[in-house]
Amino acid sequence: MGMAAADAQFHVLAVDDSLIDRKLIERLLKTSSFQVTTVDSGSKALEFLGWHHDEEDDDDDDERSNSNEVFVSPKNHQEVEVNLVITDYCMPGMTGYDLLKKMKESSFLRNIPVVIMSSENVPSRINRCLEEGAEEFILKPVRLSDVNKLRPHMMKSKCKDIIQNPQNQEKQDNNELIQSQSQSQQTSQPNNNTSNKRKSMDEGLSPDRTRPRYNDMTVMSN
Repeated sequence: MGMAAADAQFHVLAVDDSLIDRKLIERLLKTSSFQVTTVDSGSKALEFLGWHHDEEDDDDDDERSNSNEVFVSPKNHQEVEVNLVITDYCMPGMTGYDLLKKMKESSFLRNIPVVIMSSENVPSRINRCLEEGAEEFILKPVRLSDVNKLRPHMMKSKCKDIIQNPQNQEKQDNNELIQSQSQSQQTSQPNNNTSNKRKSMDEGLSPDRTRPRYNDMTVMSN
C-alpha cells in the first residue's frame, strides 16, 4: 500500500473560526492526502465528535458540574473515525485550550491526538497546552512541513487503539475478507453460468439423437 493510500485512511478534524485559515489548513491536509472535515468553533467540533452533557435530572447535573465530568453518548458518536483534531487557540466562545481540556476529560475522546495552532508565540500558553495533553503547538501560518508532523501522532494513536481494542481490528479484517470473497464469487459467476449452459447443451445431445437410426429401414440390393 502506497503512502497516499495509507494517509487517505486518516481523518483530520480542523477547527478554526477564520475562514481563510480554515481553507488554508484544509488545502494543506488534502495535499498530504488526508481526509478533512472543517468546523468554525469548538462547540461544533464537540458536536461532530458526539460529545454532550447527559441531562437526565437536575441532581445529576449538579454532581457533574461539581466533578467536571464529561459524557459522550455512543449513540451520538460520529460514524466517521477522527484520527486527529487540529484547532486554533484563540476562538470566540470556546478556545482551543477549552476544547483540548474537554476532549482529555472524556473517556471516549481522550485518545484522539490534539494539535493547537496559534499566531501568537506565548511560551506560557504553549506550555499549558502541552501539559494538558496537546501533541504539538504550531505557529501560524501553517506550512506543509507542519502538516507532515501530524502523521506520526496519528500512527501512534492508531497502533495504541489496535493494541487496546484488538477485537475492532479483527472485525475490520473479517469484513475485508467477506468483501473480498464476495467480489471473487461475483467474478466467477459468469464463468459458472457459461459452464452450466454448455453442460446442458451437451446433455441435450444424447448419442441416440446424434446417431442415424437404421433399425427399421430395409436395405435394397441390385
